Amino acid sequence: MMNQSFLYRLMVACLFLASVPSTVARAEEAISAQGILENADQIRFPRESFQVDVNVTSTAPDQAADIRKYRVLSKGNENSVVMTVEPASDRGQAILMKGRDLWIFLPDVSQPVRLSLSQRLTGQVANGDLARANFTGDYNATILRTDTIDDEKFYVLELTGVDRGVTYHKVLYWIRQTNHWPYRAEFYSLSDRLLKTAYYEDFKLLLGKHRPTRLVMEDALRKGEKSVLEYSEMKLQDLPDKIFTKNYLKKLE
Repeated sequence: MMNQSFLYRLMVACLFLASVPSTVARAEEAISAQGILENADQIRFPRESFQVDVNVTSTAPDQAADIRKYRVLSKGNENSVVMTVEPASDRGQAILMKGRDLWIFLPDVSQPVRLSLSQRLTGQVANGDLARANFTGDYNATILRTDTIDDEKFYVLELTGVDRGVTYHKVLYWIRQTNHWPYRAEFYSLSDRLLKTAYYEDFKLLLGKHRPTRLVMEDALRKGEKSVLEYSEMKLQDLPDKIFTKNYLKKLE
């Protein structure tokens, strides 16, 4: 006859083994979701230091289009500089990002001014939309569901901000299952209100990968207002660390 001690140990072992599959499944799901997100990030922008020009055209009903051009220098996800190229009246303005700290340099102001990633840069474009190269460092990803759109299957990832310093509190992100190309993103506020929807379009071969060269951001609160970002002249660039300092902003051209 088995003693009580043996029965107790047997029961604990059975309970442990029963919990293993669900624990492993959750771990595999987390790795898979984060891996999918990383793959989509690498399609949008290269891992290496790079430079890219971004034309932003913002439109609204009964208003003239606002056209701006920026040059972005990016090194990893922690360091970037966004320089205003056009309009000529704003030339010389530059935004510096280090980690999640953001500053803007204005030629007629002696000291850089602090900004937030979520603050609007122009039209539907927030500072973080240009300054941050990817989602991976700012969000934790889970697979919410899968969708079928026009006979094509998509992962729908739910991205939750690692803290309140990120550009958006939550993002729903549609990614193609076949090649992990980004397709659509919905951006939400802290109160879980939909702010805008973005569409990744016009994929072209750049730096060895097919990448989206057009991003359409539509305002969810004001119908008819949108910004179209067009990426061009993307190239790998050796960017020394000294570029990403407040003291160096004045030297950028």
